[in-house]
Amino acid sequence: MFFKAFLTNSSGILISRILGFIRDLLMATILGAGIYSDIFFVAFKFPNLFRRIFGEGAFNQSFLPSFLKARYKGGFALKIFLNFCLLLLFFLLLVWVFSWEITKLLAYGFSEELIALTAPLVVINFWYLLLIFIVTFLGAILQYKHNFTAWAYSPAMLNIAMIISLLLAQNSDSYTSVLYLSYGVLAGGVGQILLHLYPLWRLKFFKLFCVGVKELKRKKDFIYKSVKSFYKQFFPAMIGSSTAQIASFVDTLLASFLSSGTISYLYYANRIFQLPLAVFAIATSVALFPFIAKCLKDKKEDVALNALKKPFWLLCFLLSICVVGGILLQREIIWLLFERGKFLREDTLLTASVFSAYMVGLLPFGLAKIFSLWLYSQNQQSLAAKISAFSLGVGVLCSLVLMQFFQAFGLALAGSISGMVLLLLTLHYFGWKKFFILLKNWKLIMLLVLSLSVEIVGISGFKYFVFEISS
Repeated sequence: MFFKAFLTNSSGILISRILGFIRDLLMATILGAGIYSDIFFVAFKFPNLFRRIFGEGAFNQSFLPSFLKARYKGGFALKIFLNFCLLLLFFLLLVWVFSWEITKLLAYGFSEELIALTAPLVVINFWYLLLIFIVTFLGAILQYKHNFTAWAYSPAMLNIAMIISLLLAQNSDSYTSVLYLSYGVLAGGVGQILLHLYPLWRLKFFKLFCVGVKELKRKKDFIYKSVKSFYKQFFPAMIGSSTAQIASFVDTLLASFLSSGTISYLYYANRIFQLPLAVFAIATSVALFPFIAKCLKDKKEDVALNALKKPFWLLCFLLSICVVGGILLQREIIWLLFERGKFLREDTLLTASVFSAYMVGLLPFGLAKIFSLWLYSQNQQSLAAKISAFSLGVGVLCSLVLMQFFQAFGLALAGSISGMVLLLLTLHYFGWKKFFILLKNWKLIMLLVLSLSVEIVGISGFKYFVFEISS
């Protein structure tokens, strides 16, 4: 069941990321790496942050355990849905009224002229918050029945909508293109919701919602207890699942004080970094979580630990290979994906250096995803949140120092340092003894070292051969 869920999640994420790269390629060609790409990334940054925090586990890690325990599941689900929708609508109203002030917070280093250009885009993009919550809620309901397909493939709908909007806007001026792109984000959110409707109907969840309306009227006290338990776990889980995303958000804020194009360099590099993290680490954690949670609930710790072995080594091999390949081929990857149109050679070199700094943190962030499941399964969301907050603080402190000397490269490197701290602290509370039980496999260690050595020699030899031919 784990491998079936893993393949479903990873294939859906891979297709979404391929479409995302096509989208980014079009963005780089049409907008380049300058003022107009910067203002869109600022406008989309917070909605995208929210999407990653919710969609990559925070909501599910609290909702599914609470949903399983809830006596009146339909009423509980509807109550959570209504509470969040009302809260988000109120938040969106505030963004609309105070758009200039909020834009200033998102990009404090922008001039007043740039903030005036960005503020309307921020208002448009913020509506995606409501849409992506609905998508996340419906996906969590489906995962209760071990249906991962709609959740895995729904991000592709967002990328398709953004690609279409860019194609429609390719002959327009830069600011109009950014407007088209912002409305494409909203169209993608609607498409993601529609994708979930058929499996919900097929699995008869609409009947559950109808029953929930009656339960909300008659069983308020029981439902209130379940909702209270959910919120107690949700807010720490949200913090605990968002370290990489919040670090990226802080990077954007700090990058607004640096030279024009810095935000874009960070964005393009982070997009590639997120591909192996999502396809391998996030897909693994989503597939593994229901089983780990059930084992620990039934006090079968040995079974849960044994279930971690294959995913742990799978991630070690896949992510390590990605790290080595990404660092050795940093310039070639950026050149192949982005260097065309308004994206120049100088942009390639600067983005490549940022990308290499991000890749240093790929393995720590990836492994932290699966070990944190142990804490979430034992309802230790508060502890996970404290670990994440501390690692984030270390990352911000390093960013403030390193950006003074290394600009965008320093910001990315600080994020990787934060990931290392996150992993070390997570392993400390997971238990070093249990970790060394997983690690104690000399054959796999030697195989990993051999595989990486072959990769280094192979890539280095290939680059030398190509260089000799070209010269």
